[in-house]
Amino acid sequence: MTGSPELKKSPLHERHVALGAKFAEFGGWEMPLEYSGVVAEHTAVRTSVGVFDVSHLGKATVKGPGAAAYVNAALTNDLGKIAPGQAQYTLCCNERGGVVDDLIAYLHADDDVFLIPNAANTAEVVRLLQADAPAGVEVTNVHDDYAILAVQGTDSDEVVAAIGLPTGHDYMSFAVADFAGTPVVVCRTGYTGERGYELVVPNAAAVAVFDALLDAGAQYNLVPAGLGARDTLRTEMGYPLHGQDISPDITPVQARSGWAVGWKKEHFWGDEALRAEKAAGPARVLRGLLAAGRGIPRPHMTVLSGDTALGEVTSGTFSPTLKKGIALALLDATVKEGDQVTVDIRGRQETFDVVKPPFVTVNVRES
Repeated sequence: MTGSPELKKSPLHERHVALGAKFAEFGGWEMPLEYSGVVAEHTAVRTSVGVFDVSHLGKATVKGPGAAAYVNAALTNDLGKIAPGQAQYTLCCNERGGVVDDLIAYLHADDDVFLIPNAANTAEVVRLLQADAPAGVEVTNVHDDYAILAVQGTDSDEVVAAIGLPTGHDYMSFAVADFAGTPVVVCRTGYTGERGYELVVPNAAAVAVFDALLDAGAQYNLVPAGLGARDTLRTEMGYPLHGQDISPDITPVQARSGWAVGWKKEHFWGDEALRAEKAAGPARVLRGLLAAGRGIPRPHMTVLSGDTALGEVTSGTFSPTLKKGIALALLDATVKEGDQVTVDIRGRQETFDVVKPPFVTVNVRES
């Protein structure tokens, strides 16, 4: 679908049209779903390199004296564990412990934090942070000011270096570099499980950076990749998608994301509910499912043991790497890894093994 006037568009939209992209709506944005095909793009990232336009992701700044301390008191993870020049995965929770959004926090300085929420949740995250901000701390929605390009795959270092940007820094760290007179943030992060970088680029330079990546990447078989492949790649990793695997009604304790909660912190939004749930044990838990046969699970399909419903699939797809169906499913806490369950796939009961993600071996943390 193209030309929907109510949807926002990336500053690279015309480039995607020229490349023959198929489009879909993501969080109020019209973004590339695929170019050459989901499986081909997925495989390119796992074996060489791909570039994703993820400019629909939100961007917000928190600035002023005590900005980092304020973010630390609001969001779940412990920002005090990282130093300037590092990034951190964290969660914005409601008073029930449900996940309003998951996001990446870039710590530039004690008075300067850059946040990347999900597209559809940016306005709400900014609203919540603005409402609680102490005097002198300013929270600004800069969603429409920057593009984000994710260069992901085993050859990502070579491609990023070829356009003059820094590579080789530690996982979840970033550097600010110059590209033709424009500052670009280069962070060793991604949503694919492969080694890679996310480039935060002012809109005015987005086309130039994208074109440079395509030119430099030609010798490495770089392909433009759409959000369809991004979804299959992240599902193979077991990375949660907001609105499916985590949500205002699904807590990080249930989603097994407690590692992103600073339990030793004095306070963060939703802490009382989360501490209570952790102490009592959650009634349901997010598990991985791997097809024993040929079944391909999809969200909202029922997971059963015999005739007893255990929960439902939250994310499900065909794994291009494994050539099998895989899923994340929110199941009764009595279900354990190593169990077998069935999924009702359009009236057929298909068998799945309960496993711990990731489903594939990846290179994300390689130095």
